[in-house]
Amino acid sequence: MYSQYRGSSPSIANSELNDFYDQLPPPHRLSNFSAHAPSITGSTTNLVETHTDVPVRTKPYYGDRQGEFPETPVVEEKMTARSSRRKWLMWGLLIIGLLAVAGIVVGVVLSQLQKGSSSSSNSAITGDPSQFSKDSRLKQSFYGIAYTPQDSIYPNCNIQIADVVTDMQLLSQLTSRIRVYGSDCNTTAMVLEAIQLTQVNMTVFIANYPDATDNGVAYNRQKSAIESAIQAYGTDHIGGVTVGNEFILDYLDANGATDPNGSVGNQGAAILTPLIDDTKSMLQSLGVSLKVGNADAGSFFNDKVLADVDYGMANVHPWFANVSIDAAAGWTWDFFEGTDVALAQNLSNKPDMSIAETGWPTNSSDAGNESNGPSIASEANLQKFIDTFVCQANANGTEYFFFEYFDEPWKTQQFGGVEGYWGLFYSNRTLKNIEFPDC
Repeated sequence: MYSQYRGSSPSIANSELNDFYDQLPPPHRLSNFSAHAPSITGSTTNLVETHTDVPVRTKPYYGDRQGEFPETPVVEEKMTARSSRRKWLMWGLLIIGLLAVAGIVVGVVLSQLQKGSSSSSNSAITGDPSQFSKDSRLKQSFYGIAYTPQDSIYPNCNIQIADVVTDMQLLSQLTSRIRVYGSDCNTTAMVLEAIQLTQVNMTVFIANYPDATDNGVAYNRQKSAIESAIQAYGTDHIGGVTVGNEFILDYLDANGATDPNGSVGNQGAAILTPLIDDTKSMLQSLGVSLKVGNADAGSFFNDKVLADVDYGMANVHPWFANVSIDAAAGWTWDFFEGTDVALAQNLSNKPDMSIAETGWPTNSSDAGNESNGPSIASEANLQKFIDTFVCQANANGTEYFFFEYFDEPWKTQQFGGVEGYWGLFYSNRTLKNIEFPDC
């Protein structure tokens, strides 16, 4: 669902992703999911309807939030031997400087506490972050949740550590796993620092979000951030490193192609796979063992890319497939199993597969986008998707990251439609009018 925003018009329709979904035949294995989903009713022959009057949407996938890992200047000091007092003074300054460099990543993270932000809900951490009140409405129902810190859009980075701490306190009451989309804006270090401060049980799949057009600039910037974060915090709370998010989908879209395994798709793979391999080498040089994966739209995995990773994350959205809310849960499982799991099983490395994004929007910035054809964007329909997907997916072993933690107003401003309204929480971290199941 995410692709890097490149300043194109927000009025984009008939994308390759929608074209693919619109041509899908009815599902054939919904009964397998329904065995674990008694709340899904109706025959399997009419669960996916065909709609010829689907309203024009603004953009079915949109920019990731990225930001630069702050650079820290290194000041060199020259020592003199004019006097013993000056010598000892300079030695003291040098030792202090070395200690500062040794703690650079943690220092950069904690320095964010002193920075103000007009859009930030917290300006400083008070008390012990590991001692926080639990919300009785929140339950650890979800396998995983997609998360992007507030104010982390590159190059306008302004993440506040107090906000990320609050996010970990809330997220830890819903899940023990999160995925992020990139490592700019100090995202990796911020999240790991917040996990450390809150002492919650949380595993994060960190990420590098490369750009196919910048000769590795974005990739290398984030690679350095990942290296620094791992050196500072270790890997106890890292589940893997995801390189690329909808990279092939974006590459095909930018070059007027649709086949992920055609010549254009393979050109994109030739750009991405060296970055995946370089990430493996970087981790090896650090002496750590972490899985390396890739995320893409569920129907746009390139075989060469998927054959080069330990895991694949597939974005599977019934909303953009024009599926009704009553059929959404079963369709999601069927599509994922029939398209992504089946593809992985045909590869020699058989990468682990998970659903990187799935959910349901709750609002739209305009009336023309409030429906996908059969169903509307609403909190009631988000509740129905939660009720018919979450516990059933947990029971049948489907690994997924629910999309998403909270609403993101910047997407409403840039893209309109439903794009900014996929959260379980509003953007101010207030829970929407939904309930979570016990499972």
